[in-house]
Amino acid sequence: MTGITTSGQQTAAAIRREAAASFFAHGYEATSLRQVASAVGIKVGSLYNHIKSKEDLLQSIMGGTMDDLNELMGKALDGRTDPVDRLIAFIECHIRFHAERAQEVFIGNSELRSLQESARHEITAKRRAYRMQLEGLITACGEAGQAHVLNAQLHAFSIVAIGTHVASWYRPDGGYALEEIIETYTKIIMRSLGIADAERRVDRYLTAAG
Repeated sequence: MTGITTSGQQTAAAIRREAAASFFAHGYEATSLRQVASAVGIKVGSLYNHIKSKEDLLQSIMGGTMDDLNELMGKALDGRTDPVDRLIAFIECHIRFHAERAQEVFIGNSELRSLQESARHEITAKRRAYRMQLEGLITACGEAGQAHVLNAQLHAFSIVAIGTHVASWYRPDGGYALEEIIETYTKIIMRSLGIADAERRVDRYLTAAG
């Protein structure tokens, strides 16, 4: 496939963006490549300069979403050594990403079944690695004597689910500002882990990050 030039990269990004909007609005099965091409403003045959198939496009959106999340998470954690600060940074990034990228999150949750086994395995492996990174952060807090960890995996499942939940209802013009949502959920999670002075720790981190 081509797409190495700046123009090609922009077209590929537009294809993914318009496809995600159509998959979100109409569902993967009900969206045709002709509709995607029309939305981008190119001929349907030109799509194949950037994708192999509609399934390849879906996998690219899902995989790209996880890659973007992991890149942002790496930046959020970079340079932080305190276990609690690292966990707060993870939660803040996790919730913010899911709120701001709600379309891709919805597609990832609703259309995973549309992928063939090998493609589905690739996406689930990325998700598993992400969740295990979170488990490691939770475990580190417990081992440092800073948290009461009942079950690191179940704690991680619940935090991941909060991000998905926020993505399902958050709207920029809704009743809650994103910063308030992040602050409140992070404090709830810190309290659930029995972290001392949770409110102050969260406030200090968010003030510094903002």
